[in-house]
Amino acid sequence: MHHHFCAPEWREWAEHHGLITPEQLPRWAHLGADESVRFMDRAGIATAVLKPMLPARYRSSAQLREAISITLRSMMEVAQAHPGRFSFYVPLFLDDPDASSWAVRRGLGQLGAVGVNVTANYGGVYLGDPAYDRIFAELNEFAAVVDTHPHHLPGGPPGRPGAMTVPGIPNFMCDFLLDTTRAAVNMISRKTLDRFPDLSVILPHAGGFLPYIAHRMQALGRFCDPPVEPAAVRDHLRRFYYDTAGPMAPAATLLAHVPADRVLFGTDWPAVPPDTVLDQALPALDADPAFTPEQLRGVYRDNALRLVPQLATV
Repeated sequence: MHHHFCAPEWREWAEHHGLITPEQLPRWAHLGADESVRFMDRAGIATAVLKPMLPARYRSSAQLREAISITLRSMMEVAQAHPGRFSFYVPLFLDDPDASSWAVRRGLGQLGAVGVNVTANYGGVYLGDPAYDRIFAELNEFAAVVDTHPHHLPGGPPGRPGAMTVPGIPNFMCDFLLDTTRAAVNMISRKTLDRFPDLSVILPHAGGFLPYIAHRMQALGRFCDPPVEPAAVRDHLRRFYYDTAGPMAPAATLLAHVPADRVLFGTDWPAVPPDTVLDQALPALDADPAFTPEQLRGVYRDNALRLVPQLATV
């Protein structure tokens, strides 16, 4: 449930339009479907849901729609070329409401996507903000799966998007986890899951720091604006979904707040190298004493099928 994909057709199109240069993208963004299948076979993964990445600063809403169309078409072709192996999310750019609304209707309503992928913040405006209510209302009508992903924290080094906030420490090490945590806390504060009760929201990387600050938030949530009641924190923690991409820390802290059936298997491939997944993440998850064998089966397969029944017939 956490498998990145950068469409080669999008890369070619974006380079042609001067939106990216090849060296701007990480090396792993140049890997394609064949490399995905080889990795999945080694890891014992039957089906992966593609999380599309198309990172660029688009000059217009029309250009953004073209980028999304190219990416959707590419993912559909990958899924058709490898029956049973792939499904996909619709990429949304919530700072463009019109393009996002179009993408929801196109991807969920017409093309068979199993959910949408959003980032934790857009220009410093985090998930849960009322600015996104229109799109969340549309997603709620679809009872959509909303898969989230962190990005660089707002207010980074001036003029250097994506530069390391702390020299020598990659942003994915700490900043990405904080980005997810901020989005989750904002959604709790704004009661997003109460206002849009048919949404299923997935937090990556086991929820960032959220499980570790759960008691802190219950104790100090009254200082938020609006104030957050402890019961609301406990309720939302149990209603989010969490993936294991990372690798994640031992699960005991997460499972102290969250039912095991809300945990979904994810690898973060290819952003996380295959040796990290195969030699560290998978053995650690298999051996994690916090999970029973039945719960692990749920993490690896059954929980995802309950959340996204379409995956059984990909």
